[in-house]
Amino acid sequence: MAKQRSVLDRVRQWPAWAKGLAALIAVGAVAAIVLLARSRPQPPSQVFIPAAGGSVEETPSAASPLPTPSATAAAAAQAVSPPPTPTPSSASGEIPVYTYKIVNVYPHDRDAFTQGLVYVDGVLYEGTGLYGRSSLRIVDLETGEPVKLQKLPIDFFGEGITVMGDKLYQLTWKSRLGFVYDRETFDLLKQFTYRSEGWGITHDGERLIVSDGSALLYFWDPETLEELGRVTVRDDKGPVMRLNELEYVNGEVFANVWQTNRIARIDPKTGRVVGWIKLGGLLTKEDMSRPVDVLNGIAYDAEGDRLFVTGKLWPKLFEIELVRK
Repeated sequence: MAKQRSVLDRVRQWPAWAKGLAALIAVGAVAAIVLLARSRPQPPSQVFIPAAGGSVEETPSAASPLPTPSATAAAAAQAVSPPPTPTPSSASGEIPVYTYKIVNVYPHDRDAFTQGLVYVDGVLYEGTGLYGRSSLRIVDLETGEPVKLQKLPIDFFGEGITVMGDKLYQLTWKSRLGFVYDRETFDLLKQFTYRSEGWGITHDGERLIVSDGSALLYFWDPETLEELGRVTVRDDKGPVMRLNELEYVNGEVFANVWQTNRIARIDPKTGRVVGWIKLGGLLTKEDMSRPVDVLNGIAYDAEGDRLFVTGKLWPKLFEIELVRK
C-alpha cells in the first residue's frame, strides 16, 4: 500500500498561480486579525482620584507604581484635577514680585540651625535642627538668647514648628515622627507618625498645614493628626518644589523655597502662587565671616503686623516690610 502524501507534499506540486493565490489569502487573513485587535476597546489605565479637600493628588506607593497613562486615562485625569490656570495678578499678567525694607535687626544665635520660627502673643518660639543639636526654644527677641530650651534626643533631626492654641507641634526630618507639647511648659503631650519626611508646619486656625520638601501642602486635623487633603503648589511655570518652612499670613501660606532666597506666597485653597518675595542681600560680608546656611525661618506677629525672617546659622534676625517691585 503506497504511503499517503503529506499536505506539504501536495502543496509543493501546486501550480505557481495556485501558490500565489494562497499567499494572498494568508496575508489578507493576518491583516484582518490585526485590524480587529486594534479596534477592540482597551481597558483604561488606572487613574488616581483626588481625595476631598481641593486640587489634590495621590502619590502611588512603591508597591503600586503609577502605570504609563493612555490617552484616555490622561484625559480622564485632566478632567478630574486640571492644573490651575495662573490668574493674572497685574496688568501684564505676571505674578507680583516683592522685595523688602529692613525695619529692625535683632541678634540671632549663630549656632541655631533654624528650622521653624513662630511669634505669638509676644513670644518668639524657634525650632532647630541637626543631629545632636536639635532643640525647641523660647527666644528673647532683643538679645537672641534662649530663655527656655529643650533638646531633642540625638537621633532626631528637628524641623518645623507651629503653635496652635495651647499646643506646640514639632516635626522631625526623616524619622517620620512628630511631637505635641504643652506650649507653656514644653511637656510632651503625645507623639505621632506620618508617611513622608517632615519639613515645615503652620496652621490656618482650623487645620495644620505641612510641607515635606515636594510641591505639596498637606492639611491635617490638629487633634487626630490625620490627613484631610492636599494641594499642589504651582506658579506660571509649573509645580514649585522644595517647599520648606511655612507661615500662615493673612489668608496666605508663606513658604521658603529651600536653597533659595525666595519665599512663595501661596493661596492654600488652590495652591496657586500669588506672589514671590525675593530676600537676597540681607546678610553682609561681615555677617558671613563664619559659615552660614540658607534662608529659613518666617514668623508673623499678627497683633503687631510684623514679619520676621532669618536663616540657618545666621547671626541676625530681620523685621522687614514687603515692597512691591
